[in-house]
Amino acid sequence: MKMKRVVSTVLTGVMALSMIGCGSSETTSQTASTTTETKTETTAKVESTDAGQGEQIDLTMWCIATESDSNRHSYEAAIADMKEKYPNINFTWEAFENQSYKTKIKAAVSANEMPDIFFTWSCAFLGDFVEAGKVYCLDDAYQNYKSELPEVMLGNSTYDGKHYGVPLTMNIVGLFANMDLLKEVGYEDIPGTYDEFIACCDALKAKGIIPFGCAGKETWCVTEYLESVIEKSAGAATLNDIFLGKSTWNNKDVTDAVNTFQTLVKNGYFDPSGIGLTNDEVKNNFIAGKYAFYMNGTWNCADFASNEEFFPKVKVGEFPVINADKAKLGQLIGGPSDTLAVAASSPNAEKAAEYAFELGKLICHYGYLDGCGLPAWTPYGDTSTVNALTQKVAEIVAQADSMVLFGDTAMTADSANTYLSYVDQVYGCLLDGQQFTDGLAKDIQ
Repeated sequence: MKMKRVVSTVLTGVMALSMIGCGSSETTSQTASTTTETKTETTAKVESTDAGQGEQIDLTMWCIATESDSNRHSYEAAIADMKEKYPNINFTWEAFENQSYKTKIKAAVSANEMPDIFFTWSCAFLGDFVEAGKVYCLDDAYQNYKSELPEVMLGNSTYDGKHYGVPLTMNIVGLFANMDLLKEVGYEDIPGTYDEFIACCDALKAKGIIPFGCAGKETWCVTEYLESVIEKSAGAATLNDIFLGKSTWNNKDVTDAVNTFQTLVKNGYFDPSGIGLTNDEVKNNFIAGKYAFYMNGTWNCADFASNEEFFPKVKVGEFPVINADKAKLGQLIGGPSDTLAVAASSPNAEKAAEYAFELGKLICHYGYLDGCGLPAWTPYGDTSTVNALTQKVAEIVAQADSMVLFGDTAMTADSANTYLSYVDQVYGCLLDGQQFTDGLAKDIQ
């Protein structure tokens, strides 16, 4: 299972990619030609240094790396290393489920009851906190890490020219396929065109195989499908401008795309019980062979690679183009988003900033080795064990034209909540495309 192919050249392309990003960030659309030189270290083991000496201080952190989260191991391994490097810091952390965390961290920011370090999504999600003056500026601390963390990777957490976030791994939405099931209906690879894709879904359905699983209990999972359909119908620039409030939702191409997505639902391509399932339940069903396709973040490569029975069956690709006049392959949903930030109210903000950068570098390192995403930091050490799925994702990203950040992250908090409520109603077939775009145009802009 251990792969010996080194992917540093592919990752050079990843870091050089020009991304469509957040309007509040001045560096978002930059391109960088950063060479991913491998350091001489062969492991991520950190030795105790003078940085960890001094008076005892307490630091706290909140994140979403729960026991069932793909990133759990990378956090645990990184924190273990940090305890060795910083013996004078009493570090405690808590992990919360994705959806509930969004509510919890917003409430903590409003009440000024934040931990010293907190996980956040970048772009508008973090931007709301920055605008409220609740986030510590990391410009000074970043100077010590510029050679390891390319400036382009901080684009989505840069506001008015100042840096407020430590990026971790980056991910896109991937189209995962159980090739054993596809082979049952005559497909040796993931269909490359939309017509072939629909024909494959029809063949799967005729054989009693459910094409898609989607967790309706967690609306962000529905957006992984819907946003991909919109992007491959209306184009990346159109979707990005809408997310950033530069254009209205009242767009015929978007309306048609939402109708296309709803047609997939009405045609019986989605598991009808999925409306009441969590993402963990849907992912486990996919691994168990209940669904042929699973659209979700490429952090899932870690869990799939760790399952020796399932791993040889799964491939990853991108959703096919629906309207070639407006969209093309290489337009992806995702980008650098997972971020650590420091509360401005922290009594040890300066030390917390240093700690966040060191911790972020280690989480990125272990997360990349585990297959939880592509590294925002320059890779180091032996990366030859990176699994084949993650290597394939790196190739997809290296060939990408543009990336649009996840909608509920790119939009402001209020707009995102409104958007997610409409997405729920589309998945439940309570609204059609016209009602969806008319309603959002009225309620958001």
